[in-house]
This record gives sequence, C-alpha cells and structure tokens, in this order.
Amino acid sequence: MQQLAIFGGTFDPIHWGHLLIAETALHQVPVEQIIWVPSLNPPHKQAAAFEHRLEMLKLATNDHPRFTVSLVELNRPGTSYAINTLINLSAAYPNTHWYWIVGLDAFQTLPRWYCGHELAQMCDWLIAPRLLGGETIAQSQLICKQVEQQLKNQSVSIKWQLLHIPLVGVSSSLIRQLIRERQSIRYLVVEPVRLYITAHNLYSK
Repeated sequence: MQQLAIFGGTFDPIHWGHLLIAETALHQVPVEQIIWVPSLNPPHKQAAAFEHRLEMLKLATNDHPRFTVSLVELNRPGTSYAINTLINLSAAYPNTHWYWIVGLDAFQTLPRWYCGHELAQMCDWLIAPRLLGGETIAQSQLICKQVEQQLKNQSVSIKWQLLHIPLVGVSSSLIRQLIRERQSIRYLVVEPVRLYITAHNLYSK
C-alpha cells in the first residue's frame, strides 16, 4: 500500500513556509509523495484567481520529484470541501494510506468542517504548528489533544502528529500586506513566484 499526503490550501501565494512544511512531512513520516491541492472556491476566503494560484504553485514545486500538483478541484461546482477532495483522490490513487497536512488553526476547526467527523477518520493528520501567534510546541500539542478529545466525546477517533518544522514567521497574508505597502518580498517566496506576482501585478490593490 502506497502512502501519500495531501496538502490543500488557497496558497495565495505559496511561500517558503509551505515548502518547508511539505519537505518536513516527507522526512518525518513514510510518505512517497506530497499532492498539493489548491482550492478552487475556498469556503471562508476570498482569494486571487485560481489560474494565478495554480501557476505559482507549479512554479514553486516543479523542480521537486516528490511534489505533485493536483487539478482535482478544477471542475468542482460550488464550494471546495475537503472530504470531496479526499474521495476524488482516493478514486485516482487506489490502495493508498492517506495523510493530510494542515495548519494548527485549521485543525482546531476540524470538528466543525463539512463532514468533519467522517473525514477525521479517513486519514492521518500532520499538523503544522502555528508560529506567528508565539505558541510553543507544548501549547500546540495541547490544542491538538483538545481537538482529539472533542472528537472522542462524539465517538470519533483520529490519528495526528505535529510536524517538527523550523521556525518561519511568514504567511500569505503577510506577503500580500507587504506587496500592498510596496515592500520587498524577496526570500519570502521562491524567485519565479516573486517574478510572476510582479509580472501580473497581483495583490497590489
């Protein structure tokens, strides 16, 4: 049975923090490949056009042999829900043990996701600690255990582990803010992504 990890998100834009998380997952758990899934219509966010986010994702990941960008969301009508993504990918990659890479903020809300209780048991969860809020690893673990207990109270089991990533205080929202303020984003994103953002005048308004 192959072991694959899904890394879903808006990636608006993709930055070095995302890449570090994915690389850490490859070395911390026995996954053969990371499947990046840019969401077409994220349920709670306004984002740049899908084609721009997709192109930046490809530019940032195309030189890594174990990174794949999936277009599973491309023809999905309506809101992008995680459980549909996993069901579709399971059909495309049969006989797979799945991991799901997610940030701590999103993992905290998992019990409230659409079909979150079913999804919780369909894969193992790899959680990227929240670094911008100043939480310690111990605090991040405590938050994860609270989510686990919350689900357990509703007879739902879940397997999770924290990713041991280097401390990188970068986020997509910070990058968008810097661009609006006409500040440099060099070294926060890979250079082809920076050039793409400049060429297409993204986030400047």
